[in-house]
Amino acid sequence: MNLFSRVSIQEQILFVKYLAVMTKAGMPILDSLQLMKKQRISKMMTKILDQMISDVSNGQFLFVSLERFRNVFGDFMLNIIRVGETSGILHENLNYLAEELKKKQELGRKVKGALTYPIIILFTATAIVGLLTLYVFPKILPVLKNLKTKPPLPTRILISISDFMTAYGVFVFLGVIVGGILLWFLVSKVKPVKFLFHRIVLITPLAGRISRNYNLTAFARTLGLLLKSDIKVVEALSMTAETMTNLVYREEMKKVAANVSRGEEISRHLENKTYLFPPMLSQMIAIGEKTGNLSESLLYLAELYEAELDDLTKNLSSVLEPVLMIILGVIVGFIALSIITPIYQMTQSL
Repeated sequence: MNLFSRVSIQEQILFVKYLAVMTKAGMPILDSLQLMKKQRISKMMTKILDQMISDVSNGQFLFVSLERFRNVFGDFMLNIIRVGETSGILHENLNYLAEELKKKQELGRKVKGALTYPIIILFTATAIVGLLTLYVFPKILPVLKNLKTKPPLPTRILISISDFMTAYGVFVFLGVIVGGILLWFLVSKVKPVKFLFHRIVLITPLAGRISRNYNLTAFARTLGLLLKSDIKVVEALSMTAETMTNLVYREEMKKVAANVSRGEEISRHLENKTYLFPPMLSQMIAIGEKTGNLSESLLYLAELYEAELDDLTKNLSSVLEPVLMIILGVIVGFIALSIITPIYQMTQSL
C-alpha cells in the first residue's frame, strides 16, 4: 500500500476529528465515511475512504479495514481505534487521538521552526563566501600576487583557496551534492548508519537536548494514552517502540518491553539508562507503577517535557545567534585581513 503513504498528518487529524464528531452524534460509521468522502480531500485519502466504505459495508470493523493502511496511520492509531470500537467508546478514543495527533504535529513544527533560522544563516554565509571566492576574489588577487613583498599568511591561504575553487569549484559543488545524497541514503536506508547518526545527535550539546526532550515527550504521551485505553503494558510498550523516531530510543523501548514481559518493572530498566531517561522520569514512573496511576504519571511527564522542549526551541535562536555571528565575523575578518594587510604593506614601502 505504498501508494497511500502520502497522507499528511493534517488530513489524518481531520479524518479522526470528523469521525469523532459524527460517531458521538450517533451517526453510523458507514454513513460517516460516505459523508467525509464528499469533503475536499486529497486523491490518496479518497482512495483510502473508498476502500474503508467497501470493507465496512461488507460487515468489517473499521479497525480491520484500517489494517490495510498500517503504513499510513501506524500501529498507534490502529490500536486506539480498535480498543474504542470493541469497547464501545470509539468517539472518546477518537477525540483523544485527534488531540494527540495535533500535539505531535505542533511538536514537529516547533522543532522544524527552531532549526530553520540557523540553517538559513549558514546557507547564506556559505553562498556569500562562495560568491566572493569564485567571482570577486579572482579579479582582486592578481594585484595581490604581483606585489613585490611576500604576501602575509592569510593572503596566501586566500589565494590558494581561490585558485583551487576556480579550478575545481564545479567538481567540489557536484561532490557536495553527491555526498549529501549518499549521506541521506545511508542515514535513511541503512539501519546501522541511521542508528549511529541518531546516537551522535543525542550526544551533540544543543541538538541532543532537543532530540532527547522530543523523544521523551513522544514516549510518555504515546505510552500514557495507550495504557489509558486499557491496552496491556507489554503490547503498549511494543507499539510505543515502533512510534519512536530515534532508533536508540526505539531499541531501548524494545528491551523494556522484553524485560516487562519477564516480570520486571518499567522503572527498573529506565533508571539504569540515565543518559536517555532522566532520573525524575524513572522516579515518576516508579511512583505511577506503585500507585496504579501509571498512565496519569506518563501524561504529566509528557506535558512537562513538551514545556521544556518549547522553552528550548524558543530560546534556540537567541542561543545560536551569537555563535553564528561570531562565525560570520571570523570569516569576514579573515577575508578583510587577507586583502587589506598586503595593501597596507605596499603603502608602507612607498
